[in-house]
Amino acid sequence: MHIPLCETNKMDILSFSDARHEYECSTGNEYDRKKWIYIPDSYTEYRYILATKGDKPLICLGINPSFAAPGALDPTLKSVERISFSNGFDSFIMLNVYAQRATRPNDMDSCFNTALHDENVKAMNYALSLCSGRPVVWAAWGAIIEKRPYLRTCLSDLYTAGKGADWVHAGPLSKAGHPHHPLYLKADSKLEAFNMPGYLDSLV
Repeated sequence: MHIPLCETNKMDILSFSDARHEYECSTGNEYDRKKWIYIPDSYTEYRYILATKGDKPLICLGINPSFAAPGALDPTLKSVERISFSNGFDSFIMLNVYAQRATRPNDMDSCFNTALHDENVKAMNYALSLCSGRPVVWAAWGAIIEKRPYLRTCLSDLYTAGKGADWVHAGPLSKAGHPHHPLYLKADSKLEAFNMPGYLDSLV
């Protein structure tokens, strides 16, 4: 479990470009760098990207990171990996609506950290650039999107960044129309088209 030390606006946050530079220049052996993309490159209070490398990645957009790291996936990321493979992808790129690590959504920032969000949008743009063909983005945040008012703003900005992608979901939508969280999905769950513009209009 990851319990935040404090609100992220009370911390020094690495920009996405600086965090990416550290990842690309580091020669540490904490994990297999031929397999993993990990930005920032060490465990901290926020995470922009956790991904495996491949030729056909599935971008998964969750709500916020928990404790997963390269070679130490949490149950949610294990499910993401299984469903990615069962739908014909050879890798996954995990991003989140909000980049703060908090295993319990109630522990997420009470005050919106716009600086952290802006860097997270840059992470989304980078992830999209890793897709050689038309990117596929899996909407996978569940009803937790309702936990903080600022999450709708975050999601809208990320959708704008990924407007050229194909947006999909897995499993049944909730009564409120939220896409299913990956954790309790079957490993062979199929991806289906997701109406992101209509969904965003439905959020209040």
